[in-house]
Amino acid sequence: MTKIPFRFTQQASCQETKARAGLWSTPHGIVETPRFMPVGTVGTVKGLTSVQIREAGAQMILANTYHLHLQPGEKIIEKAGGLHRFMDWSGPILTDSGGFQVFSLSNLRQIREEGVTFKSPRDGRLISLTPERSIEIQNLLGADVIMAFDECPPSQSDWQTVHMSTQRTYRWLLRCIEAHQRTEDQALFGIVQGGIYLDLRKESAQSLVSLDLPGYAIGGVSVGEAPELIHQIVEFTTPFLPAHKPRYLMGVGTYREMAKAVASGIDLFDCVIPTRLGRHGSALVQGQRWNLKNACYREDFTSLDDSCPCYTCQNTSRAYLSHLIRSKEMLGYILLSLHNVTELLNFTKKMRESIIKGTFVQDFGHWF
Repeated sequence: MTKIPFRFTQQASCQETKARAGLWSTPHGIVETPRFMPVGTVGTVKGLTSVQIREAGAQMILANTYHLHLQPGEKIIEKAGGLHRFMDWSGPILTDSGGFQVFSLSNLRQIREEGVTFKSPRDGRLISLTPERSIEIQNLLGADVIMAFDECPPSQSDWQTVHMSTQRTYRWLLRCIEAHQRTEDQALFGIVQGGIYLDLRKESAQSLVSLDLPGYAIGGVSVGEAPELIHQIVEFTTPFLPAHKPRYLMGVGTYREMAKAVASGIDLFDCVIPTRLGRHGSALVQGQRWNLKNACYREDFTSLDDSCPCYTCQNTSRAYLSHLIRSKEMLGYILLSLHNVTELLNFTKKMRESIIKGTFVQDFGHWF
């Protein structure tokens, strides 16, 4: 593959775990790892402006190929100058390939070797998404990192089903590599699959690493299995991924799961949790989830968390937030989303700082 302007440099490591702090250079800036990445599925981190996201501490965000293909369409985004300009985000962007929709839209799709046929949840029209088409769309969107089109089997699938799925994911990856037209400025990541079966995880990881890709993701976790099983999969799989390239755990964003994954050597995370909880009136505070509709907050005039630097915590009270949520005011959902995103970004930022200082286990060991 053609050399591309991406470089991962490890700055520090934990002597008691496999945690590491690094710098990952991309065409749109440096990402300090470990780092949480807010999800902007349709070109927006729901409820927040790009300025707010930057101020919250985000360095890299995500968008989704499938959803942007449906609306507004990749050609419109290309005409706008690419996804960065379209959504006013100057930092690095990662686009998910649409492979997760193979899992999440199981009642609306049909999988074949050629690709997947979806029934659009918007208007019912049939959409064909192949590895080549996914890469073509992502090339037009212009994200810094694009993901290979993969199949994510349900967690309860039997070994034979997952084995067939994992092999198909590898064959699709080869087609993605062949189709990729922007190797100079877009890094193509492969996705390790294998379900809950460790032998398949090992086989998948080793086959992907042999292709010498710019980075690697662990997918197919947090899709119904128990948290401890997620940790087992991540802890087992990560050592098979090269140390000189970024490691990305897809769809994980709780304190405990991220801390355990960092201890296993993971660098990047994404999850819709912070904005989804915000839209439902809940706040993340020191790893806990608070429902602001609860009566205990109605006359609580303290901030959510006086140690949090976000606008919400520095300028509003729990009572005011409770009032907004009870009144179904849009501002309440925005303020909670802003806080929640800041919360997870700060958590990963603090883990990074503790790795560099040599106090990771002391500071975060109680989470894992």
